[in-house]
Amino acid sequence: MSDALALLRQSLPAGMPAHYGADTAFIPWAYQGALLAEFAHSRGLGAHEWLAPLGIAAGQLLTPRQLLSMLAALQVHASDVGFVLGQLSLPGHYGLASQALQQAPDLRHALRVLCAYAARLSPLLTPRLLETGDELLLIWTEACGAPAPLQPLLVDMQMSAVTAMAQWLGGQPLRWTFSFNRTRPRELSRHAAYLGTDLQFGCQVDAMRLPLSEALRPWPAAARPSAMAANALAQGADPQALWRGQLAVLYDHLVADLGGPPTLDGSARRFNMSPATLKRQLAQLGTHYQAQLDQARAHAALYLMALHGQRGDAVARSLGFHDKSNFRRSFRRWTGMTPGML
Repeated sequence: MSDALALLRQSLPAGMPAHYGADTAFIPWAYQGALLAEFAHSRGLGAHEWLAPLGIAAGQLLTPRQLLSMLAALQVHASDVGFVLGQLSLPGHYGLASQALQQAPDLRHALRVLCAYAARLSPLLTPRLLETGDELLLIWTEACGAPAPLQPLLVDMQMSAVTAMAQWLGGQPLRWTFSFNRTRPRELSRHAAYLGTDLQFGCQVDAMRLPLSEALRPWPAAARPSAMAANALAQGADPQALWRGQLAVLYDHLVADLGGPPTLDGSARRFNMSPATLKRQLAQLGTHYQAQLDQARAHAALYLMALHGQRGDAVARSLGFHDKSNFRRSFRRWTGMTPGML
């Protein structure tokens, strides 16, 4: 196993966290639900216009699927909902996890909090933090599935959330570079207004990059650095904050076992279920096992080659490919490029 792949695996959560699915009711209304309701009110939308048709009542415990349906309903009435909600969502009012963000001494600590307690702070997309040389890299992957039309909105929302939080708590804008795993939209004015102009589309991952020196710059005293909330979370004060979405846990498992190679049977055992049940659950989330395995392998290959400069044959061995030509074919299927083109 390469040292670089070992570093990638070190970014995974320790142990085997509990997971939530798209229909797990664990999101308090007072958290993300109230935020969406306040946005709707600010746009003159009554609950009977957007919430009641969904069969959702204010105050109830929400599932990720219900939260997604609420976002979709708001998107019909306000195309900027992702960016505006993003600016309002972090640090947020999500209990101890939000307090830990506000008490962080710098951005790197805050992003570690965001990744560790994503179930509270970002339940629909899972952030993953990597450091490579003098850069910090924040990657976004699915937590428990989302309809394809909503995926751009979720990415835009979470990227603008981190950007706004960093500027507010740090007191100044930062030199972010944004990569999007989708084609370039015809209109970029909102991206430029909320994120900046360093935007790259047609990439293999949804990611944010920043010079590490800026992430390590101490935040102003007004941020009140403290470890009280983080210590309380570490001691189990909010166990659900450590949960991870089912697709996020599967991704963690696949990356940890890439040299194996991973198998459907082994992944099903991770979830204490039969392979047939895992296949059925993945289908309900709009995906399948091979797609998830391809994504994990593609991300690992890009990490090793683009960020650590490893040659294709070394990467093939690290990922469990014994035939270099088979790796080249697979890499092209994953990314649309050959290793040499990259």
